[in-house]
Amino acid sequence: MPWRVIKSDQFMQDVDDVVLVIAVDNISAADALAQQIHQQVDSLADPHFPRRMGRKPGTLELVVQPDHVAVLQQIDTTVTVFNLMHVARQNP
Repeated sequence: MPWRVIKSDQFMQDVDDVVLVIAVDNISAADALAQQIHQQVDSLADPHFPRRMGRKPGTLELVVQPDHVAVLQQIDTTVTVFNLMHVARQNP
């Protein structure tokens, strides 16, 4: 049975922010990136989909592309995605 994936409002806003920056130069690339991010996050419903230990205790990370990671927490069979951050940014 697939796990439940919850995308927080902050995560959704972070994705929108990244997409808006890219869309200024290339709308189709921005759309493709948004689709890639959401597909990978949705894949977290598979408990075997790769994720790594987070920088902050109690969190995990999903590398959604070389420059961005999704910060998440897994409790039982529910994965909550908190935000999307650039790898150069400090974890909140």
